[in-house]
Amino acid sequence: MKESVVNEVIGGLKDAGVKFASFVPDSWFKNIYFRLAEDPDFTTIPCSNEGVGIGLCCGAWLGGVKAVMLMENTGVRMACDQLARLGMSVGLPAFMMIPYRGDIGDKLSYSVAHGATMIPVLDALRIPYLIVREENRIRQAIRRCLTTLSVTQYHVALIMGAEVCVEDL
Repeated sequence: MKESVVNEVIGGLKDAGVKFASFVPDSWFKNIYFRLAEDPDFTTIPCSNEGVGIGLCCGAWLGGVKAVMLMENTGVRMACDQLARLGMSVGLPAFMMIPYRGDIGDKLSYSVAHGATMIPVLDALRIPYLIVREENRIRQAIRRCLTTLSVTQYHVALIMGAEVCVEDL
């Protein structure tokens, strides 16, 4: 991921008032994790699985802190129970940033299943999402997602297309 994209993500999160981040490591987002962990404006907690991270972010929201869960798109499948229970049953929302593994142009064959299942799972959980494919749209996309989360009090996902995640498409 280009440094300019990382700068847009960090700047966009700050502009939107996000103070807490949880993540499960993913190579496409690794530079974002490192920057968040080094930045004193953020509290970051890496987690063992995506469901735990969703719980942490929902808890932060309950405490009045804007949060983001950064995870590979396989994490949407892994966190289905927590997303359904916390979002539908309890009304606690989470903002997710997800790289679009399996997007057109992804060079890894194992990513195909990730790309093929992410959108249908988000749809099944009724989670609105926005796909950003241009670097100059990242900050606006973060603001839009957090506005929707605040208005609906429900989860929302920002999906980062391969165009902004991978330098050598």
